[in-house]
Amino acid sequence: MTEQQAVKHLVFAHRGASKQYAEHTRAAFLQALAEGADGVECDVHLTEDLELVCIHDTTLDRTSSGTGDVGDHTLRQLRELDFASWKGANIPPQYGGVADQLLTLEDLVDLLRADGRQLELAIELKHPSPFGLKLEERLIAFLMREGYDPETSRLANLHITFMSFNPDSVRHLLERVPADVVCQLVADVKPDDVRQTLGPLTAAAVMNLLRRALHEGERIIASGAVGIAGPGIKYVRAHPDRIAGWLESGLRLRVWTVDTDDDVDLLHTLGVQEITTNRPAYVLRRLKGESSPGRV
Repeated sequence: MTEQQAVKHLVFAHRGASKQYAEHTRAAFLQALAEGADGVECDVHLTEDLELVCIHDTTLDRTSSGTGDVGDHTLRQLRELDFASWKGANIPPQYGGVADQLLTLEDLVDLLRADGRQLELAIELKHPSPFGLKLEERLIAFLMREGYDPETSRLANLHITFMSFNPDSVRHLLERVPADVVCQLVADVKPDDVRQTLGPLTAAAVMNLLRRALHEGERIIASGAVGIAGPGIKYVRAHPDRIAGWLESGLRLRVWTVDTDDDVDLLHTLGVQEITTNRPAYVLRRLKGESSPGRV
């Protein structure tokens, strides 16, 4: 194994062990810890009453029994919804009931602190947000109340990093936390995906915004303003020279979402330091050179 290949890979559970249990649920995060993940990744939104909740989408329709925007609901209203049954997985009693599965960020931090191990917590701030950069302010204020140390970016047994696709969010974070714990996320913009979701007229305007955000994000990474670059696995395959340059410059790379033999092997060969996956136990086995149950 070369020196580059011998790098220690940190394995982050993407929204928890979300291949097995519904994403962002108590069950998914507890399963990720049981599987030995080095850390977890979560997405945060603000509720109508300005509580931080672990939900990926801006709307509730895909991952809950509710409908409408997350930001139009109070935390109490969200607690009444079912965030787990859509996955069709039976939740073990030790992971709580259906009513226990929605987590606030405070709930997740408490769950991770209770584990006792030294863990990584990667928090993605979701934009566009109806609350603008108040999302970042509420997050930092919450962490400070909990005992967060901005100099070390530690809270008890947790090392915390911050991520966003939104360059304004990243710049705002850089004014409040060390650059080496800020991750600029990047992904190529796919016109077909946007058109299918929004329709041709709205999609054109959104495409322009997304392209500008991508180019600005790439400039932020290239300037050395952040310590972590967060490309998707498709971006890694599409831009090998850029990825090699980032690694050679000393940047940490946190690549998402890595769930197959070929993708794990590629990142291992490249020397990518951080891997985000829906299948933490599988990726940990693969990195150790153990055989997987079957190629995916």
